[in-house]
Amino acid sequence: MPIKPSKEIDFSQFKICESRLYKFRDDFFVNITIQKEVNTKSSYSSILFIDLGEKVIAASVVLVNQRPQFYGREVRGIRRKYSYIRKNLGKRKLLKEIKRFGQKEQRTINNILHNISKQIVEEAEKTDSVIVLGDLKGIRNNSKGKKFNRIVSNMPYLKLTQFIEYKANWNGIKVIKISERGTSHTCSMCGSKGIRPYQGLFKCNKCGYQVNADYNASKNI
Repeated sequence: MPIKPSKEIDFSQFKICESRLYKFRDDFFVNITIQKEVNTKSSYSSILFIDLGEKVIAASVVLVNQRPQFYGREVRGIRRKYSYIRKNLGKRKLLKEIKRFGQKEQRTINNILHNISKQIVEEAEKTDSVIVLGDLKGIRNNSKGKKFNRIVSNMPYLKLTQFIEYKANWNGIKVIKISERGTSHTCSMCGSKGIRPYQGLFKCNKCGYQVNADYNASKNI
């Protein structure tokens, strides 16, 4: 039986590197790794900023239209759900079931991350934007405390970053990483220090600007 690709691809344009055949339920699948030469653009009409958050895994804003987009609201709930399941299975010492649910969680999260990264790169391509991505590296052990460090550890930020990078590179779009240090408590309107009365809201003490906290952080980035 011939292999049917998930989408039409002219393999003559690429170098085929490796492949993996596996069975999932009653179907067989082949993963094929391909390589191609890409010319990354050097000039852009706009900038797409991305902030990695807690309630939503990513918030983005494009410089030309300033309309925020929020992605992955469901990721946090999914991680909590499977964490609860694994904990209960662990008490019953059902190791095979723990492994099975872990694989199911990974597939579910990966599908969401692939869709998010695809949407972000398509938006960058549509608006002719370079992607500027908040980088959490180096801020794990900081003044934000144990709760924030636990969030960074439990949320799949690194995997989402990798998906965005390789999809952007595939389309010749440059990705620039900037530290997120200080972006969540700085007013994107006047530059003063503000507060977050609760997780989803930013409020500036000086100019009174109030806005979604993730949107404010993405503008600072």
